[in-house]
Amino acid sequence: MSGSTFGELFRVTNFGESHGPAIGCVIDGCPPGLALAEADIQPDLDRRRPGTSRHVTQRNEADAVEVVSGVFEGLTTGTPICLLIRNTDQRSKDYANLLDTFRPGHADYTYWRKYGHRDPRGGGRSSARLTAPMVAAGAVAKKWLRERHGTTFTGWMSALGEIAIPFEDAAQIALNAFFAPNAGIVPQLEAHMDALRKAGDSCGARIEVRASRMPAGLGEPLFDKLDADIAHAMMGINAVKGVEIGSGFGTVSERGSEHGDELTPEGFASNHAGGVLGGISTGQDLVVSLAIKPTSSIRLPRRSIDRAGQVTTVETHGRHDPCVGIRATPIAEAMLALVVMDHALRHRAQNGDVVHAVPAIAGSVAGSLPDSARG
Repeated sequence: MSGSTFGELFRVTNFGESHGPAIGCVIDGCPPGLALAEADIQPDLDRRRPGTSRHVTQRNEADAVEVVSGVFEGLTTGTPICLLIRNTDQRSKDYANLLDTFRPGHADYTYWRKYGHRDPRGGGRSSARLTAPMVAAGAVAKKWLRERHGTTFTGWMSALGEIAIPFEDAAQIALNAFFAPNAGIVPQLEAHMDALRKAGDSCGARIEVRASRMPAGLGEPLFDKLDADIAHAMMGINAVKGVEIGSGFGTVSERGSEHGDELTPEGFASNHAGGVLGGISTGQDLVVSLAIKPTSSIRLPRRSIDRAGQVTTVETHGRHDPCVGIRATPIAEAMLALVVMDHALRHRAQNGDVVHAVPAIAGSVAGSLPDSARG
């Protein structure tokens, strides 16, 4: 299957199926000399893994990562790094009724039309389970970027269905199942998910992700713009249907006198551009927002057809996330880190000798993150 490799110099090839023996990835292009062990990767996988609360799928996977190659005596060697995650809790019988039918809103139909044959078990290759290897690869990128540039990544949920989640405290993100930066709203989110699960329905979500302490100058003109590659990466995440950079669609109602971020010796006065101008990073925070659609696998009966084109009804049982956005925050962080990592290496290769007499200005004076979210 083509389309399974991401990146240019930091290349990640994703492999496996939801109900196969294992999933994983091969990272080619990681610089040598980076101290790396499973313990550097596992925390991000633990944040993404299923079965961590009653609000997500109860599939009980440890998602224990194994570093199979590319590391010797605790350091990356510069050769391909293979990361393996074994599947241990498949229940393929839950999908027997989907072999000849198609879930509305799911990739069942399009995979069948494209390949003429598909693996219906857990969605096969179209499963959100295949985001786990990308989270593992993102953890490697995060570590290199943090050590080399001081760059850090922060994500959170800003809306669950119709419930907006005001940002109050970054410390709360890690303390609840929703990655919500607001402790007071968690009971409302829990009640909303309990009602959805009881009704057999699902909802969407909005995820915000930021990269702070960004180096300036990353990105290429025209077709390899940093923001274009960010959008490409984020749209590659299962169920993402919209991506905004900076003010995003809000720019439609902004005036030029408002949107253009003024420059001062102390830094940019604002960050409507989301940290990217002309496709190249400004050194401000990268500001990205994702819209995630409702889960397609729901218990409510939906009209569909079978492989013979005959009318049928589909009811999906088994273990599914009523809102796939609940576990999307670490995935969005990982994909943003992979884009930044790839462009950092590309910039180093072509422009590593560029020197400026005037130092780069600081990031936004006002900042693009709430003060409590800054690392």
